[in-house]
Amino acid sequence: KILSMISSLYRRNSMLMVNVLALAGGILMGFSKLAKAMEMFIVGRFVIGLFCGLCTGFVPMYISEVSPTALRGAFGTLNQLGVVVGILVAQVFGLHVILGTDALWPLLLAFTIIPAILQCAALPFCPESPRFLLINKMEEEKAKEVLQKLRGTQDVFSDIQEMKDESAKMSQEKKVTILELFRSPSYRQAILIAIALQLSQQLSGINAVFYYSTGIFKDAGVKEPVYATIGAGVVNTIFTVVSLFLVERAGRRTLHLVGLGGMAICAAVMTVALVWKDTVHWMSYVSIIAILAFVALFEIGPGPIPWFIVSELFSQGPRPAAVAVAGCSNWTSNFLVAMLFPYAAKYCGNYVFIIFIVFLVIFFLFTFFKVPETKGRTFDEISSGFERRAEDGVPTATLEKGPVVEMANILTTVPPVKNDALDM
Repeated sequence: KILSMISSLYRRNSMLMVNVLALAGGILMGFSKLAKAMEMFIVGRFVIGLFCGLCTGFVPMYISEVSPTALRGAFGTLNQLGVVVGILVAQVFGLHVILGTDALWPLLLAFTIIPAILQCAALPFCPESPRFLLINKMEEEKAKEVLQKLRGTQDVFSDIQEMKDESAKMSQEKKVTILELFRSPSYRQAILIAIALQLSQQLSGINAVFYYSTGIFKDAGVKEPVYATIGAGVVNTIFTVVSLFLVERAGRRTLHLVGLGGMAICAAVMTVALVWKDTVHWMSYVSIIAILAFVALFEIGPGPIPWFIVSELFSQGPRPAAVAVAGCSNWTSNFLVAMLFPYAAKYCGNYVFIIFIVFLVIFFLFTFFKVPETKGRTFDEISSGFERRAEDGVPTATLEKGPVVEMANILTTVPPVKNDALDM
């Protein structure tokens, strides 16, 4: 709700404003030990949590609105690249030989203000979202100037016209609230897909691996598990870069399917390796390889795609509310995994990842039958597709034109869509 309200101001200004939370949270945590006040630490963590929740909504939405259609997925993946690089830097600085000591840990936590300061310095030089200027504020000339700078050309007629068409359509609709997303048939399918994709990211088991990776590596027989955890962070970063180059070629849906399917296989291998590690000594190495492959496949699809595809599924009007709902579902499931995984590990032991295998299979099937491909399609084309199919009662996956969906169409007895790739 807060995200939806603040984003109604300006996209760039919204990102600037929330940096106040990062500064406040960092200062509270940094001085908590000096003040001998655990309350400062707790409040600081809470404030930083608010900042992270808002940023994970504002940043992908802004990126999707300033990016050209043909590169929207690649630019969206850059957001995830920034996240994983931040995780890796935090892991390195958290080593005992650097800042992970009893004396220096407050300084480590206070370092959260550095990205906020950098963002405050850089954002004033970034343009406002041209879509927001034209569609929400009706400032066509400003939107045109911004587009010309972003695209590097004076000819932005097609972009402006596409925004005008969406604006005309939006003017005929009533204001979209969070409840309206679930009530209206035009938005219901899209918001359910957005929520499911966010859940597929968190319930895949990736945070269970990262939160408790040191313990997992230790159980697997690694003598210095903390360095193995950093190795997983390096793999995390490398394969986010791989996804950056693949997302506009293979498509969002395909990469998400590959990631989910591959992670399910890795989780199964991980389970077998953990069960047999005490009997077969080399199984500990198999477990490590499975974990690293699990992390790599996560960053191929389920890591970056759910964040930016939410903005792609909705037009300008319902987008802030949809991003807020999707972000809430993501962080809620993140919290539940963090809280419940230790208990699941205690009672399930080496078989704990079977839980995530079940979730991965469920979300794989959901993605295969319900999630459309958004690569190369304008926001208006995507949202209009949902509206037409809501009226006709056609399964959502037929939005995509491709051989995988052709098979899905046959299985669901829906007449196959024309495959443009085969007509070339």
